[in-house]
Parts: sequence; structure tokens; C-alpha cells
Amino acid sequence: MRVHVAHPADHQAIVDLPYREGLETWAMPNVHNVLGLHRHVVKLIEFEHVSYVVKELPDALALREYRLLRELDEDGLPTVEAVAAVTGRPSGEGLIITRHLDYSLPYRTLLMGRGLSIPYLGERLLDALVVLLVRIHLAGFFWGDCSLSNTLFRRDAGALQAYIIDMETAERHKQLTDGQRTFDLDIATQNVAGGLLDLQAAGRLADDIDPIEVSLAIGDRYWALWTELLAEATAPIGDAVPMQRRLERLHELGFDVDEMEVTTNEDDVSVSFIPKVVEHGYNAEQLANLTGLVAGENQARRMLQDIRSYGAWLQRTSDRPVPLNVAAVRWLDRVFEPVMAAIPEEMFERLQPAEIFHQLLEHRWYESERTGEEVPLLDVLDNYLAVLADAPTEKLRLDDPDVAEPHDGLFASVEAPGTVSDHE
Repeated sequence: MRVHVAHPADHQAIVDLPYREGLETWAMPNVHNVLGLHRHVVKLIEFEHVSYVVKELPDALALREYRLLRELDEDGLPTVEAVAAVTGRPSGEGLIITRHLDYSLPYRTLLMGRGLSIPYLGERLLDALVVLLVRIHLAGFFWGDCSLSNTLFRRDAGALQAYIIDMETAERHKQLTDGQRTFDLDIATQNVAGGLLDLQAAGRLADDIDPIEVSLAIGDRYWALWTELLAEATAPIGDAVPMQRRLERLHELGFDVDEMEVTTNEDDVSVSFIPKVVEHGYNAEQLANLTGLVAGENQARRMLQDIRSYGAWLQRTSDRPVPLNVAAVRWLDRVFEPVMAAIPEEMFERLQPAEIFHQLLEHRWYESERTGEEVPLLDVLDNYLAVLADAPTEKLRLDDPDVAEPHDGLFASVEAPGTVSDHE
């Protein structure tokens, strides 16, 4: 038997697991079933400060998935952390161990009950899946089994971010062909339709939702985003505005362009330009560089807006220019950290810190609109925390009953306009 462990010093808790026994027979008190449909045996193992998901599958697939998940992570793509692969077990089946993604939500949790009748939720879920598919295709990954079941979702400032959790059918290429991408997109469309039809058959999807119509929208959204990222465009010679607007649109989508190819056309009055190296995470990287904070792309965009607003206030009060990096340091010291320190530790079981801060900013905006005055964040904190205290935790175990039967208040902050107080 052989155990491949990534960063073993960080995962000493898995050393004593009963690898020689079949996963189905693991009976320790910290082992739980994982809800949902699985082609393999899957278990959740909880330790005091970390949880792991263990999946049993043939040795070759376990090693393949372990390698591909690590490659995804090394490329900065959203996925779970591959911890270990176990091969050569007496049962003849291998194991893949991943770290459970805290604050992540399976699609059944998001869509059951009121389901896609929640304003904009269906669009946000599809957009998250499409962005994930485009990103891995840009990196040369063919998924081969894109589905809602193979994806987890996290809140991201009113939007959702999708994470890959299953790569056993995937392939890595230097560059995907149009045919490979189209095939992968077709698989995604069929699998999403199947997942929604399952919910519909169980009576857990809103009556006015058409699973086929929803799943077919994936292709339209995919090609629209792919075109925006990579399609060639033209502009008059000497007019940089079209290129600047293209870059601004890409930044708004969360993508950065490392290289732009510009060529003069045969008419000698225009140029053609096309982004050549496109990467996601523009706002998240800028926030990390300025403050060291790690956040989702939309959370980062919202925090950067607050930093710029704070910098403008500093400039007005000091009557001198304040560089963005200076504003960011002072914002971190005088705004973000005091607010985070004032929040009880148990509240972070409900939402990620970055999502709490985003929702608090939204809460302040509504309060300022109501009163007609600028309201400091700390002045609305108690009111926001009272609302958050009634929301269920999202740092859930994968077998938590709330995952199976979410009540109407669950995930209310995914609804427009985006705070936990926005119940219907």
C-alpha cells in the first residue's frame, strides 16, 4: 500500500486512518455520510479544526484525480485541496482525500424549496458554472463531467463562485480545440439538465422552472463570455478608447489581460486587437497586494470600492493626494480590522469574514439611504449582527440536515439585493 500526501506537516490528522479497511466499513464517531448522488463511496471525516472528504475509487483514477486537482490548485483555479491519494489497498480500490471546502454549498441546498424562484439565483448559479468552465478551458483542462453535483458554490458578494470537486474524468492539454470545448459544454448542458430534472421529479424545484430551458442557457452564456474574452476587434489607428473599454469590461468580469496583440490592417486606417493571455482574479489579486486579505473576486471588488471611497475621504480631510496603497493600509487599520474585532467569533460560523464585511457594507448603504446621512460601519454593526444571528450557519457538515431541507430563510443573502435581512 502506498500513500501520497501533499504537505504532510499540514495534515497529520489523516495518518491514523484505517486505510486497509473498505471505506464503507469505517465506523469511527467522526465519520459521516455525504448527501447527494455519488458513483463511488464518499465519506466526510471531521476533526477539531479541519474536515476531509474521502472517496473510494480505482487506483488509477485516484492518482489521476489527485494529480489533476493539484494542477488546478497550482494554476490558481477554484478547486478543493487535494490532500492524499492511497493505492495498493487490500480491497483493490484506492482513495482520494480532499480537504472539505468551508462555507461551500451544494447545488441541492441552493435550489431546493423555492429553488430558482429566488430572484437572480438561477442566473448567478449558471454564471458561476460558466465562468468556472471558461477558466479551466483557458488553462487547457477538459473536464469531461461538468455537472452541478461535481461543483460546490460559495457566496461572493451577492454572486456565487463555483469550485470543482471531482476531476476523475478530466484531461490536461497544452490548449483545447474548439471541438473539445464544445464537447465539454455539451456534457455540462446535459448533466445540468439531468440534475434539475432530478429535483423536479422529487418535487423540490419551483413549478415554473423549465430544466431544459435553464440548462440550454449555459451554452449562450459560455459563448458570450468566451467572445468577450478572446474575440478579435477593430479600432481606428490612433484611437485607444475601444481597447481601453474592452479592458475595463474584462476587469469588471474579474479578468486581467497580460498581453494584447495589436496588428495594422490592410486598409492602413484601422488596427485589429485581441487579448492573448487572460487570467481571472484581477480584483482579488489587487486586494491581496494592497492589504494581504484573501477574498472572492466580487468580494474583493466591493472592498476595493470601499478603500477608494475611504481614500477620497482622506484626501478631502487632509487636502492632499492620498495614494491608493496608503489609503489601503489606513483602511485596513482603521476600518476593516476594528469591525472584524467587534464581531463575536461564533458569527464567523455563519458566513466567511469577507462576505460578512460585504453584507455589512450593504447594510450601511440601506441605512444611509433610509436616513439620508452617511452612517459609520460600527454604528450599524449591532443591527446587522442581530439579523445575522437568526441566519443558519453555512460552515456546515456535508451531512447536516439543513443541507437536505433548507428552510425559507436559508441563503437569503444570495437574493437581491444581497444582505441577510432581505427576506421575502
